[in-house]
Amino acid sequence: MHNSSEAKTAFLKSSGNYTYFTVGDKEIRFRTSSKLNRYTEVRKWDAGYLVVMADYQTLGITEEYIDMVSILNELYFDAHAFLAPIKEVRIKYE
Repeated sequence: MHNSSEAKTAFLKSSGNYTYFTVGDKEIRFRTSSKLNRYTEVRKWDAGYLVVMADYQTLGITEEYIDMVSILNELYFDAHAFLAPIKEVRIKYE
């Protein structure tokens, strides 16, 4: 079971051709551009909608939008229940 502090923060990172969205012990992985070096900043989190800054090999730093609601729905998650406890999203690379 998650404690309340874990459930309030989600983490975003990229590796290879994938983006990872992690909250508690759940990790959602989805394909991303092979040109993505890394996410650099979360500008906005709005109940499943992310505005992030991303560093691309060919474009440099670019604003990007990620709709986690659509991604979760495609994976047959209850998007509202999964996203409701999340209060912020942070970039986290090991």
